[in-house]
Amino acid sequence: MQLDHVSYAVLNSELADTVQRLGADLGASFIDGGFHPSFGTRNFILPLAHGAYIEVVAPLDHPAAVAAPFGTAVRQRAESGGGWLGWVLAVQDLEAVEQTMGRQAASGHRVRPDGVELAWKQIGVLDLIEAPALPYFIKWQDENLHPSKGAQSEVHISEIALSAQQELVESWLGDSASKLLGEININWVEDEDQGVASVTFTTPHGPVVID
Repeated sequence: MQLDHVSYAVLNSELADTVQRLGADLGASFIDGGFHPSFGTRNFILPLAHGAYIEVVAPLDHPAAVAAPFGTAVRQRAESGGGWLGWVLAVQDLEAVEQTMGRQAASGHRVRPDGVELAWKQIGVLDLIEAPALPYFIKWQDENLHPSKGAQSEVHISEIALSAQQELVESWLGDSASKLLGEININWVEDEDQGVASVTFTTPHGPVVID
């Protein structure tokens, strides 16, 4: 496993302003990621160094934003004020995760503005809705099209602050979160709201904390 991306949810009306604000904070530009027709959402992404990326995602006025688990998670987070939705781990053996959870992964896809289609499978979003500090898992159909490819920025994630019981998260992962994420530090914090409390980025201009 390795960190695939972190997601930040906002209302669709706030999407453009949020992308501009976060991009200015990090000294880098987001790009239009396109629409998720199966989930009723759309996103902008920022490819990062070290094979990860940031997703800023918003719910659309679409039935899937109510029916699909991911659309539901995005909509609920956006409507409650917005902010970090969660963190996502890339796995090679998705079948093993499916067997552990006792259910099958959901298929997702989106078409980039240049017409290229990205496809993947993901599992664990239902658990994220119940316990926001838990990551969900993803496997890309074609890793050569991973959203981090072509990153022009030196920005990378150095720390994720999680408000959660460490034992709960690591029992979910089956291992130490810090061990799985390598050089990315996990900072366990106490906060009224459970989930990702903040993410710290290393940039050419110094560290930037986004909460």
